[in-house]
Amino acid sequence: MFKTNSLRSRIFIAMILLVLISSVLIASISVYQYREQTKDYHNDRLERKEEQIKQSIHYTLRKTTYAATTENLGLIFQNEIYEIADVQNINFNIYDLEGQLIKSSRPKIQTDTIATCLDADVLNRLNASADKRYVQKNAAVGDKYQASYTYVVDNKFKPIGILNLPYVEDNSFNDMELREFLIRLSGVYVVMLLLAIGLAYFISKYITRSLQTITDMMGRTDFSKRNEKIEVENPSTEIEKLVTSYNAMIEELEESAVKLARSEREQAWREMAKQVAHEIKNPLTPMRLSVQSFERKFDPNDPDAKKKMGEYTNTLIQQIDTMSNIASAFSNFAEMPAQQNETLNVIRVVKLALDIFNEDYIHFVADEEEIVAKLDRTQLIRVVTNLVKNAIQAVPEIESPRILVSVYPDGEYVCIAVADNGTGIEEEFKERIFEPKFTTKSSGMGLGLGMVKNIVETYKGSINFTSQEGKGTVFTVKFPKEIRLKSV
Repeated sequence: MFKTNSLRSRIFIAMILLVLISSVLIASISVYQYREQTKDYHNDRLERKEEQIKQSIHYTLRKTTYAATTENLGLIFQNEIYEIADVQNINFNIYDLEGQLIKSSRPKIQTDTIATCLDADVLNRLNASADKRYVQKNAAVGDKYQASYTYVVDNKFKPIGILNLPYVEDNSFNDMELREFLIRLSGVYVVMLLLAIGLAYFISKYITRSLQTITDMMGRTDFSKRNEKIEVENPSTEIEKLVTSYNAMIEELEESAVKLARSEREQAWREMAKQVAHEIKNPLTPMRLSVQSFERKFDPNDPDAKKKMGEYTNTLIQQIDTMSNIASAFSNFAEMPAQQNETLNVIRVVKLALDIFNEDYIHFVADEEEIVAKLDRTQLIRVVTNLVKNAIQAVPEIESPRILVSVYPDGEYVCIAVADNGTGIEEEFKERIFEPKFTTKSSGMGLGLGMVKNIVETYKGSINFTSQEGKGTVFTVKFPKEIRLKSV
């Protein structure tokens, strides 16, 4: 919903939200800081009290006439425990090493509520701690209290008992201070919010006033007629740049309209000329190769001379037919060339298309003798020759070049794959490889793969590729066996 609001509303809401979020964050941090301070205060106070009581206990053990043993702790601190508790203003308990209560500084009526035997868990945690100190945290009836446990040692630092110091956390004063602070802070936030609402209203109105004027003028812009320039009184720097850019665009619009129409017509003819030139060049190259091969390999005394002559003748006739179709299509200003679908043995046609290439590293593989599909013979040959030519151009510097052309069925489709072990396609070029006029070669117009893609998609087929730099590329074309031409 926020995205559908006007810019003025979004500026207003954003400023109010900024103040509210800031207020909540500051209040949250303040509460957190108060609580952390309170927690640190109680921990430090407990440690100080514990250290003071331990010093008093050590002093009592040094001046007593009794031997400093566990059995004598009750006699040693029979009266001194009350004096220490009174001086330190905190009660504490002394247990023996087995966890049995020996002496408590609390009055008799309160001593009944004290545990006479420590839990095994407390003893285990005390023994396991590195500093021989364990703090147990509890909560009851809404109050928090801690209980520290540490060893009482004799003059030779031998444990003779366990000192237990219960400590109730009194947060009433800090809670009262926190409430008073939040009340004062809330008053400040209310004033800030009211000021922010007023400031956001006027700022959003001021910012969007000029934009509204520009929006209205742009809404009336018509590229087919003369448009008025925008005039804004006392614009800001950003608005002035926007207005200046719009007015400059309006001035250039009239000049560009005529140039654009002329350029579009010229570009259309240039594209058509490039396409026709490329399509005518495709059959000329195989024809040249066929003639050269015929001149080099033909032997009049060969028993199969007549058969080979027929194969070369068929190849030349097919390429001539392709050029004828291109010329006819160009003269009619229609799709090039018009499709003449017929039932073909795809394997035989692909073999025939490969006969024009003399490279001995081109290999053909097919698991079946015949795969029948309804396709245009000329366009199928164009697809194969274009893909193989690209593969040949990808392996010029490879020590052991290899190109593998395979034909195989895939359900209702027939697949033609052309794989090479060439240089591969760089990652930055993969998304543009089928774009018309895009090429990574130093020569050529980059129309081959784009036209192959158009032919394949005309049959509602697909073409895709996988490539790794330095390892090679595999192009795979899938044609439906039945005709599924796109609707025009």
